[in-house]
Amino acid sequence: MWLNTLFEILVYALRIYSLGLIVYIFMSWFPGSRESSFGRVLTKLYEPYLEPFRKFIPPLGMIDFSPIVAIIVLQLAGTGLLALYDILFRLIYL
Repeated sequence: MWLNTLFEILVYALRIYSLGLIVYIFMSWFPGSRESSFGRVLTKLYEPYLEPFRKFIPPLGMIDFSPIVAIIVLQLAGTGLLALYDILFRLIYL
């Protein structure tokens, strides 16, 4: 049952990271919010993840689509983890 717990923790961590990323993205709507102490912490957590996406997906005018792609990748990673868990569960326990 340790496998189940491990995958639940990983999927839960991805969900929390995704929600934090959404908060970080919405902070760009409020001037000066990223300069606060909370904003600086979120910048250290999310900018390293967003940077590769921004290299490949340039902004179109004032709209930056890279965070949307980053969220989709996180969701796909969560789905992939669930599929991997299903495969491993069938191999080990059946």
